[in-house]
Order: sequence, then structure tokens, then C-alpha cells
Amino acid sequence: MIPEFDTNCKQNFSISENFLRLAMGMLLYYNNPIEYCAVQCGKRGNRPMVRDVMKDGLRLPELVETLKLAVVNRGADYETALVGIKDVNRPGLQLMGFFDYFDERRLQVIGMAETKVLEGMAAEKRRESFAKLFEYNIPALVVSRDLDIYPECLNMARKYQRNLLHTADTTVDFTTKVINLLTQKIAPTITRHGVLLDIYGEGVLITGDSGIGKSETAIELVKRGHRLVADDAVDIRRVADQLLGKAPELIRHYIELRGIGVIDVQQLFGMSAVKLETQIDLVVHLERWRDDKFYDRFGLDEETVDILGMDVPILTIPVQPGRNLAVIVEVAAMNNRHKKYGYNAAEKLAEEIERRVQGEG
Repeated sequence: MIPEFDTNCKQNFSISENFLRLAMGMLLYYNNPIEYCAVQCGKRGNRPMVRDVMKDGLRLPELVETLKLAVVNRGADYETALVGIKDVNRPGLQLMGFFDYFDERRLQVIGMAETKVLEGMAAEKRRESFAKLFEYNIPALVVSRDLDIYPECLNMARKYQRNLLHTADTTVDFTTKVINLLTQKIAPTITRHGVLLDIYGEGVLITGDSGIGKSETAIELVKRGHRLVADDAVDIRRVADQLLGKAPELIRHYIELRGIGVIDVQQLFGMSAVKLETQIDLVVHLERWRDDKFYDRFGLDEETVDILGMDVPILTIPVQPGRNLAVIVEVAAMNNRHKKYGYNAAEKLAEEIERRVQGEG
């Protein structure tokens, strides 16, 4: 059965016997109680952990710091203002008085074209234009290309207590940086219980019940030359048509092995054994072997699991003593890569059998 997301997570906390887990859980609880609830709920039962968060936007101070913008006027909402639309607006039409279909949630950017429009206006007209613009609750107005800021603009920004920023970047460069930053920062995000590795360039997310052998399999794969991205908790975000996974910063590069404890993979195996982030190409779900269940032995039926609206191939691997899970997962990653390049061994064998049967008939 394909594992599902538990979207009705309740506040049922389970206390781990491991002191480090308890300490990390306490830190997470005090920093973000909602995320702590989702993490703890997800560890219960046989469902993967889930935290589905669509951020409202990027805080303006973070945008200013990241893009090294100069703050000309700090508005009343500077600390709380959010940029929640992954696009910017060039307010040339608005400066001319056209506000139909105007989205005030976008960052407003003035470049050379808008400056030329303003040059043709009288000072009083410019004051009226900026007054109308600043009547809207825009997150900020940014003047690019190191252009001079009109006194009317600064005066109206102060009057309406709006954020006014300045940058030396060209308008195209600045808008590109903003869109890229917002695409990364406000992407839809979930957290899933599992282990994420980079295997031959394929991002493989290993899921399954607690104690099934995910971490032990991961360590064996690391010893075989592959790279660990995250253990226990995997932060997944959708950027365009990609699913990117990484570890929460607090537990990055750490892995827990029952009977040994927590180890630092980077320190123990070196930098080549870890990776900060990877695209998720395949989900491998480990479950205990059941005699009453039929497991696919041919590989023609391809199943997928929905993660943030994207279908990801999933394989269910039954676990029993004597099965080398590391090798199986490694081969699964190689086979998935092979399929993406257009070769499917199961389909080829089926075609050969069909041809042979038709030829004999």
C-alpha cells in the first residue's frame, strides 16, 4: 500500500528514550510549537511525518539584508511587512493614474522607464502620483540603477509611512534576484519522516516505520560511496516543477543508529559523504514482509505518490532477514535513472516474450 500523508494530525506527543532526541525536541518545541506537534504526531503509527506549510511571504528585513538594499525610509510596518507574491511590478501605469488590476502585495520597482515618465511631470503632478501609489499598502517601493529619488517620492513615503528602498543593481538584475529569492523562500513546504540520500545522482527518499532499518541502510549506502542529505526529518519544498529536500539545520549531517547512538556522518566519513540538498526522484518505502501480501516481481506496474502536487515514483520493498537493503535501494536508484533515459527492462522483456509467443503462434 502506498503511504499517505496524515493531514489530520492531532496533538499526541511521544517521548523518545534517546536524550538527544528529547533535547532537540525541546528546542523545536520552544522555537516552533506547531512544527514540534507535526513532527511528534508524524512519528506515531505507520504514517510518514507531515508538516504542510504555505508561507505567507518573505519578511522585508530579510529581503533587504539578503539583497543588500539601502533603506531610504523605514515605514511603519518595516519589521512585519511581507512580500508574498513571486513577482514584482513596474508602476509606470500606476504613476499615470491607472490602478485597475493593481496587486498591492507585489514589490514595486522604479527603473529608467518610470524615471523618464516622472521627468515629464510637474512637481505637483509627481507628488499626486506618489501619493496615490503610497495610499496602497505596498510592501515597499524600490528605486533601482542608483537613480536619484525625487523629493516628492521621499516626502510621500514619509507621509504615508511606506518603505522606500534603493539599489545599485539594474532593474533587470534586481527583479531577477527578487524572483529567484522569493521562489526559494516562499515555496510550498512539508516535512516528512524518512532518510534522503543522493545515489548516483538520484535523490532517493527512504520511508517506513520506525525501526524498519532506514538509518542502517543509509549508513551502508554512505559506505558504498553515496551521500547523505537528511536522516529522520526531511524538509521538502516544491520549486517550480522540482521537489528539493534537505535536513533541518539542527540535525544536519547527523544520523542515529540504534545500539550506537548519534553519529556525525560528515566528521566520520568526510565531506564527500554528505550533501546539503538534492532533488527527490524516487521514494522507496520499506515495510515488514507479509506472507499474505503479493509483491510485484516484474516491475511493469509503476506506482506514484503525491508530494506537494507532484507525482513521484514509489517502490515498496519488503524487509526480511537476509535481504541486503542497501544493494536493493542502490539498484532501484540506478533502474529509475535508466527509465528516465528511456530504457525499461521490464517492458523490454515483456515485448520479447510477446514477440516470441506471436512467432511461435
